[in-house]
Amino acid sequence: MTSNNKPLSIIFNFLYSIASSVVGAIIASWPLLLIFMLIQKTNETVGLSLWKVMHNYNQLLWYLIWPFENKLKMDNFHTSVNAAAHFADCKRLFLLAIFVFIIGTVYWLFERNAKKRDVFTLSKVGTLFFLILPVVILPFAVTNFDSFFILFHHMFFSNSNWLFDPTTDPIINVLTEGFFAACFAVAGLIYELFYASKLLK
Repeated sequence: MTSNNKPLSIIFNFLYSIASSVVGAIIASWPLLLIFMLIQKTNETVGLSLWKVMHNYNQLLWYLIWPFENKLKMDNFHTSVNAAAHFADCKRLFLLAIFVFIIGTVYWLFERNAKKRDVFTLSKVGTLFFLILPVVILPFAVTNFDSFFILFHHMFFSNSNWLFDPTTDPIINVLTEGFFAACFAVAGLIYELFYASKLLK
């Protein structure tokens, strides 16, 4: 077995690609939310200006990605106990992805300077496998995103706290299905580009 087929290399590339996709989607979520509000006028549903909603989303994002922020507080959106518990679950997953991304990036820079990148190298077969893997779920996700979204939450969360009630958690009125679908699309694109770039080397 050659170095580019080692289990460590396979595991590392898979985890790093997923972490990169999550981090990329988190970053892209800010402009995506603004775009969807401009298109769907969802800020009018909650009676706030675009920038007021974005200010509240900044507070939510900061809570989700900053490890030392322990309490979620949005100026204009009430958060129920169940919603707060769900956001806390999301925070743990986001921080894990960010941690893996940072460690992976630092390790990549170290190996690049040392001119040794064995752990980042995959065989063509391994790269194609990971590149094609999402194609299995793509038709389902595209044709029925609502069911895909529900399945995703059942896989990663052990409770139903993600089922927000708009009357108690009005933030869900601006975090629409289209917005989440776009975030997933960005994550999927980053994932695919990660492995596609390896085929071109």
